[in-house]
Amino acid sequence: MNPAAEPASVDSGRAGPAAPLRVEFAGEWHDLPADRPFIIGREGDLEIDDNPYLHRHFLELQYRDGLWWLANIGVRLAATVSSAGGAVQSWLSPGARMPLVFERNVIVFTAGPFTYELSLHTEQAPYEVSRQVEMSMSGETTVMPASFTPLQKQLMVALAEPMLRREGVSMNELPSSSAAAKRLGWTMSKFNRKLDNVCDKLDRMGVQGLRGGAGNLATNRRARLVEYAVTSQVVTRADLPLLDDEALRDQSDPDGD
Repeated sequence: MNPAAEPASVDSGRAGPAAPLRVEFAGEWHDLPADRPFIIGREGDLEIDDNPYLHRHFLELQYRDGLWWLANIGVRLAATVSSAGGAVQSWLSPGARMPLVFERNVIVFTAGPFTYELSLHTEQAPYEVSRQVEMSMSGETTVMPASFTPLQKQLMVALAEPMLRREGVSMNELPSSSAAAKRLGWTMSKFNRKLDNVCDKLDRMGVQGLRGGAGNLATNRRARLVEYAVTSQVVTRADLPLLDDEALRDQSDPDGD
């Protein structure tokens, strides 16, 4: 069993009626019907944005077999799904589907230059956050298996700054590499070296969508890094002061971090 999950104190012998599920986007709430699929995209039950890079029908929520399921019905875009306070994260590729077993799930995805976030909420979930993860969320232990240098975290905060500073706004334009480098007072050479190091580290951990190659543009890699860093709580609003930390600006930059 996933160490982040514990069976909830419910009778799992019978499926019973559908547990109410609500989706929140940009401060608006939608109650999901249990008798038909709920479509999210450029068109559908929840119209995210008139963004030509976003599929007309991208995500589908449906109640079946006693569980709510999230499916990616697009053909090109992927989504990051974070649960249990960031301890459980899934990369939902086109054609994939997954059950929603925690009370709250956060979905982040990028379409073109824009990144979106929505959340799913239910008060009746088959699994609850384990005591181990509750302790980690309180700061007593840490779940994140990778460590990052202060400069690497500073880079991630610079890229994620629009999302970390949002107040009820779920659509944010990610900064370009040059804008993020300027924000940090770095040269492009230093910025690209740090970006490569962070992406390589996460790729070795098994995080998908960060390795360069054909069809994997730098814009998509930055967006994927922000998706992962925010939903996994590698960086949070509490890290925003790193952007103006003068001590880090003066820190030496040895080759290879």
